[in-house]
Amino acid sequence: MSDFYQNGIITNFHNLTRRPVEALEVDLVRFSMRRPMGLILPSLYSELEGPALSHIVDELAKVPYLSEIVIGLDQADREQFLHAREFFSRLPQHHRILWNDGPRLRALDAELAAEGISPQEPGKGRNVWFCAGYVLASRRAEAVALHDCDIVTYDRSLLARLIYPVAHPQFNYEFCKGYYSRIAAGKLNGRVARLMVTPLIRALKKIYGPLSYLDYLDSYRYPLSGEFSMRAAVLDGIRIPSDWGLEIGVLSEVHRNYSTKRLCQVDIADIYDHKHQPVSEDDPGGGLNRMSLDIAKALYRKLATLGIQINAESFRTIKATYYRIALDLIETYDNDAVMNGLKLDRHSEEQAVELFAANIMEAGKVFLDNPRDKPFIPSWNRVQAAIPDLLERMHAAVELDNKGKV
Repeated sequence: MSDFYQNGIITNFHNLTRRPVEALEVDLVRFSMRRPMGLILPSLYSELEGPALSHIVDELAKVPYLSEIVIGLDQADREQFLHAREFFSRLPQHHRILWNDGPRLRALDAELAAEGISPQEPGKGRNVWFCAGYVLASRRAEAVALHDCDIVTYDRSLLARLIYPVAHPQFNYEFCKGYYSRIAAGKLNGRVARLMVTPLIRALKKIYGPLSYLDYLDSYRYPLSGEFSMRAAVLDGIRIPSDWGLEIGVLSEVHRNYSTKRLCQVDIADIYDHKHQPVSEDDPGGGLNRMSLDIAKALYRKLATLGIQINAESFRTIKATYYRIALDLIETYDNDAVMNGLKLDRHSEEQAVELFAANIMEAGKVFLDNPRDKPFIPSWNRVQAAIPDLLERMHAAVELDNKGKV
């Protein structure tokens, strides 16, 4: 970003000078003496066979300041896990793979289920949650970053900039969110953030008036980015959704637990591209269709906890207000794209808005029809209260998977 403007109610770190990654890493190596750092990589096994992850691993192998890399591996059988051990073996840093589908971690998950505190559905949220537990168990890192494994434009400066605000010993930030522009192949991407989240937040502000929570969310330049960092202690107390509402859920939890003075965002990449989700108009269980539904539910649940009363009539008003704001934003994005020589298909943009508007109503129906819904995975504080030695046994299980026979 070329500006230095501080908007919203959280601190914004810009990329003003394009400072070389080597200079950032000199600082981070020094910081690591006082505040050891780790990285969480939630991954599907299929990503080991994709175009991005091998390059990411090559870049991470050059990073000099990490004490630990934790890889959460989903959808892998025994042979695939053994291949993953070999695949990641070129990392020089201490690293461990959580074989989430292996018998040892499945047995621990069964214990959690018996206590009613197991994640309810598979997915990124469950993967990240188990990785967070392992970070707490290993105690190797005091500052932790997380990013996806499908970033085809990855270089290690992304990680350096992402973790810097929470790693600096003189900074007081507990949580940092990464942002970037979503441009690839001459097109403006990021439809769910641009066309659903931002106009929905602004519609809610227009309807319910000034709420610090909505002002807070509207301060993030890219609230759906999969890249964030935090002090390790943050992992103890947050509850995260297991569905597509993960990113909004994490932002809501850190807002609940910390002053906005302790939260920030940082520009981490000039160019960012990753695997694109299909719209999936005909499949409410997949793609941007499912994502928009889960995000709307996450926002409604949070508003309810703030004492906002929402009924069936409310959702008609929300939909109508959202629709008008979203259509106006399409005009803005189209003009911005033209000036920058980018492509934007206004027809498909308006189709996406129509789908998101329908899901705003459907999410409201689901929200009202399921008052006992328990969308959040319990915090690790609660898990340790229920099963005091589970983290230690998880650590031992992961060690056996990574070093022993499986």
